[in-house]
Amino acid sequence: MICALASSVCFGAASVFQAMAARATTPGTGGGVDVALMWRALRQWRYVLGLGMDGLGFALQIVALRTLPIYVVGAALAASLAVTAVIASRLLRVRLSRVEWTAVGVVCAGLALLALTSGKEGHRPGPEWLPWGLLAAAFGVLLLGVAGGRLPEKPRALVLGLGAGFGFGVVEVAVRLIDGIDLTDPSLYALLVGGGAAFLLLTSALQRGSVTTATAGSVLGETIGPAIIGVAWLGDTTREDLGWLAVTGFAIAVAGSLTLARFGEPPERTD
Repeated sequence: MICALASSVCFGAASVFQAMAARATTPGTGGGVDVALMWRALRQWRYVLGLGMDGLGFALQIVALRTLPIYVVGAALAASLAVTAVIASRLLRVRLSRVEWTAVGVVCAGLALLALTSGKEGHRPGPEWLPWGLLAAAFGVLLLGVAGGRLPEKPRALVLGLGAGFGFGVVEVAVRLIDGIDLTDPSLYALLVGGGAAFLLLTSALQRGSVTTATAGSVLGETIGPAIIGVAWLGDTTREDLGWLAVTGFAIAVAGSLTLARFGEPPERTD
């Protein structure tokens, strides 16, 4: 659980730097999957710093996914918005409303329930089609980005955010399926394609539309689907007779995080 929470801290801080860099980057063609946009963003030191923190967070996430059920790790990652909100209130002098401070407490309460009720990580390999399904989903994220980038601003942000969340969700499940480096394993390619597509879509979403909407979509995309897969096919469990309480904790943590979605929005530039 410590690794999952530490990963959440890294991702929460990184999102602010990446959003600031994406907004300071010259727009591209308008498509949702804009590789050139990623290269332009890399010229921003804030984006590079954010990527470094994401790398550390991802390493911690892998450790967490190897020891905890996916639904616990997913909820902890959604809680990165609470981390971002607290950092913003202290370092960036962003004022949190009473509702938002309550949401921070709600997220912590939800995570506490999950910590108390979560069972062991499942060790089932899953159905044979699952790795190929993940790979197809990863390429589907790319197609969703192409289509979503052509939509009007409001639905575009939601679609790109959801697509990024689906990509990160593919990564979460793929990490559980990969057992060593096997170049014939479709899960490995699903991880690479899904992770790369997620970053592309999230960068585009941060620049091209409402970051609040995009962040909320990303949270939904990366939590619910992987959690269901973990329980249904990979053997994730809760403590005996506490399944209902684990579901409650998961829902509370995600709902609190969605309330804080505006903290994916970068502060105004002062330089």
